Amino acid sequence: MTTINDSLAGDFILVGFSDYPQLEKILFVAVLISYLLTLLGNTAIILISCLDPMLHTPMYYFLTHLSFVDLCFTTSIAPQLLWNLHGPYKTISPTGCAIQLYASLALGSTECVLLAVMAFDRYAAVCRPLHYATVMHSRLCQSLVGMAWLSGVGNTLIQGTITLRLPRCGNRRIYHFICEVPAMVKLACVNIHANEVQLFMASLVLLLLPLTLILISYGCIAQAVMRIRSAQAWRKALGTCGSHLLVVTLFYGTITAVYIQPNSSYAHSQGKFITLLYTVVTPTLNPLIYTLRNKDVKGALKRLLQKDRAQQSEKL
Repeated sequence: MTTINDSLAGDFILVGFSDYPQLEKILFVAVLISYLLTLLGNTAIILISCLDPMLHTPMYYFLTHLSFVDLCFTTSIAPQLLWNLHGPYKTISPTGCAIQLYASLALGSTECVLLAVMAFDRYAAVCRPLHYATVMHSRLCQSLVGMAWLSGVGNTLIQGTITLRLPRCGNRRIYHFICEVPAMVKLACVNIHANEVQLFMASLVLLLLPLTLILISYGCIAQAVMRIRSAQAWRKALGTCGSHLLVVTLFYGTITAVYIQPNSSYAHSQGKFITLLYTVVTPTLNPLIYTLRNKDVKGALKRLLQKDRAQQSEKL
């Protein structure tokens, strides 16, 4: 195990992957590439959705917010992670730790609810196609997105504040690469049973409840498509819902493994690598999934490129 330089008194020490010094170099390159792709991919989706009138629909309105959440979520984690992986200093200031805790928790919670909102949108598109424009009107879309953001902010204000107010008795070594609630709770020098129960209940509400709503939505979609018994209907439903379902599988499959598992196993290396998946890798894959599997996005990108080329030709 490498020696961690913790000469900055008062700062938290992010132990991270210091048990694997050779792996840190590989992770630095992988995280850097992943972060740059996240910035590029999600920014592109936001710009395309805003600039192309054909994409001014509820689905892409929600996708724009999802891309923005992913962009901010990874930005709240990746730069500090890269700094710690690159050099001997594995520290983060108390203020920086609090900001990271609040930001990552708020954005992660918002994404949980936002994915459920997108599942409802897909349900309306497949099961209520004739009334889709009436059901998913702009005011409802804005309200659903507002609910997602308020849920995330409300959760982080409660959980984050309670966690940061716990007495730590000088404990500064965080056995993780980010300031996250489960890791921060372990620094407390008092009985944390109530905090563990509170964290578990919050996880049930913000993880399992949206996931249940997503499963119900896709169950209704599957029933509606099975009644039609048409191969074309199956292909259309898969094209409409496939990208979102894949994103849900990646995000919930990793984040539930961290927040629903017993706390006794959280500090193990497995928890760190799983956290790395949903904080860094998944936001990178989301724009790739939506662009590679989505004809509308690829068509919009082609139109924007053709428009740009036409403007350049006129100038010449």
